[in-house]
Amino acid sequence: MRVIAGSARSQKLTAPKGLEVRPTTDRIKETLFNIISADIYGCSFLDLFCGSGAIGIEALSRGAQNAVFVDESRTSADCTIANLKFTRLEKNAEVIRSDAVSVIRRLKNENRHFDIIFMDPPYDRELEKTVLEQEAFCDILNEDGIVIVEASSSTDFEYAGECGLDVYREKVYGSNKHVFLRKKTQIKDRLI
Repeated sequence: MRVIAGSARSQKLTAPKGLEVRPTTDRIKETLFNIISADIYGCSFLDLFCGSGAIGIEALSRGAQNAVFVDESRTSADCTIANLKFTRLEKNAEVIRSDAVSVIRRLKNENRHFDIIFMDPPYDRELEKTVLEQEAFCDILNEDGIVIVEASSSTDFEYAGECGLDVYREKVYGSNKHVFLRKKTQIKDRLI
């Protein structure tokens, strides 16, 4: 696992030991960043269920203005901090060890907003649904912001509309996929 492009290009990252974290492969990460490349530079990035921090670190390496990394696991949070120090990207990063729902409420109370929110929760536990259903979730997403969820390919996102979000793209890789969402109001504005 490595940083693919940008200021920390080719730097190797470590992943937490054990079966709880399944790092996004370099090939899938490269495809994801090719899709969102125009949105990265200068963005504010939130990496939920960050694991090793590889996705948020890739965003910082490619020019994101700042990134917040969230994971409940001490091992994952410590691994993310170590990877940020190793890549020398810790200056524009914040690591929060907490559950995603609590952090979303906290970020709303702090009036913080993000251009890109990425989440890669454990598959098939509906954790992404729990997060997206939080009333505060859309409040921390900038009006033209995007949400990307990595999930198993069988995960259903039909409920997204009830959360104020619309799926505008899916990229399936086999057993998993990336689902891209925007606020409903933005989808309507683009159609006019």
